[in-house]
Amino acid sequence: MAAWLTHDWPWYVAGPIIGLFVPALLLLDAREFGISSNLRHICSAVAPGKLEYFRYNWKKVGLWNLVFLVGVLLGGFLVAHWATPHDIAISPQTRLALTRLGIHDFSGLAPRELFNWHALLTLRGFVSIVVGGFLVGFGTAYAGGCTSGHAISGLAALQLPSLIAVVGFFTGGLLATHFLLPLLF
Repeated sequence: MAAWLTHDWPWYVAGPIIGLFVPALLLLDAREFGISSNLRHICSAVAPGKLEYFRYNWKKVGLWNLVFLVGVLLGGFLVAHWATPHDIAISPQTRLALTRLGIHDFSGLAPRELFNWHALLTLRGFVSIVVGGFLVGFGTAYAGGCTSGHAISGLAALQLPSLIAVVGFFTGGLLATHFLLPLLF
C-alpha cells in the first residue's frame, strides 16, 4: 500500500485538510457536522414514525454526513488491517503520568489495562468504559453535538452555544484528568 496511507500525516498537511471542511460545509449548505448527528439520522431512517424528534427528511439533511460516517468506518477498517503497526507517539511526561496511574502497556491505540473484558469487571474498568461512555453519550446529546461538530463547524460559524460547549468539553477533560483519574486509579 502507498506509504502516505500507512504513516502519520504531518500537521501541515492534516491541519489544512481539516480546515477545508468548513468551506466545504458552507458550499454544501450543511448545518451539522460530526459523528453524533449521525445517530439521529440513523434513527430517523430506521424508525421515522415513532418519535417526533426523528420525523424529518434525513436524506436531505444528513445523507452526506452518513457518507462521512461510512468513510470513517472504512478508514478505521483499512488502518486496522493494512497499516504498519507502530506505537502511538506519547510524550515522556504523559508516559510517566500514566505509569504512575498503573498503565504500562503503550503498544496500541488504547491501554490494554483498561480496555479489555477482564478490566470491565473491575471498578476502574467499569467506571472508565461504561460510566465514561454513558457520560460522553449524555454530554453529546445534551450539548447538541460532539467535540468535532462544535469545535470545527460551530466555532467557524461563530455560534455562541458551540463556544460554550467547547469550553465545557475542555473543562470537563481537564477536571477528569487532574482530579477524577487520580482518585480512580
